[in-house]
Amino acid sequence: MAYKRILLKLSGEALMGEKQYGIDPGRLAAYADEIKEVVEKGIEVAIVIGGGNIFRGLAGASSGMDRVQGDHMGMLATVINGLALQSALEIKGVQTRLQSAIKINEVAEPFIRRRAMRHLEKGRVVIFGGGTGNPYFTTDSAAVLRAIEIEADVILKGTRVDGIYTSDPEKDKNATKFDTISFNEVLRKGLKVMDTTAFTLSQENELPIVVFDMNKKGNLLKIVSGQNIGTVVNL
Repeated sequence: MAYKRILLKLSGEALMGEKQYGIDPGRLAAYADEIKEVVEKGIEVAIVIGGGNIFRGLAGASSGMDRVQGDHMGMLATVINGLALQSALEIKGVQTRLQSAIKINEVAEPFIRRRAMRHLEKGRVVIFGGGTGNPYFTTDSAAVLRAIEIEADVILKGTRVDGIYTSDPEKDKNATKFDTISFNEVLRKGLKVMDTTAFTLSQENELPIVVFDMNKKGNLLKIVSGQNIGTVVNL
């Protein structure tokens, strides 16, 4: 295996499937199958999920809602998604723990770094909810922060596109895909991989990012097996 411990970042929108909002049970089950395959290979898996399928703070702010209130609603949305993924994984026999950056003791453990690492060592999938616990920080930032804290080998950013392109491949037919690209090159070209805060934090801590298509069956296992899937961002 190419990696021992991974941090998988999923967007909340990815859970919608073909729906306009909410959670698609079929997509959730498919993701659980992909994650189970990797766990069975002995890979330690931590996950951060966004909350955009339920609520996005920026959208609330633009319609007059206080930004901090909106972001707190977004944090709670990530916990809802975390609970949904936890249930989907446990139905398939995968042991999980949900840890939240905001205290919701009845439904999730508080985030404690040493406890999270111990769960991973025991083969449990750890799902991190609640973002960073602070407004104005995205779940991308939460993913990078948690990956650094648990000493993950890589961040795997699962999207609906199979890597990083010179421009949006859904709009530009001439867009070309990068197999590998440096952090500096991404910044210089103005490519959108993560928000700037998250991306810079990853660069400063020399933590590679792999952007790949999570919706293509088997991709996650191929990446941890060392196959050249998606785009690798490194130094």
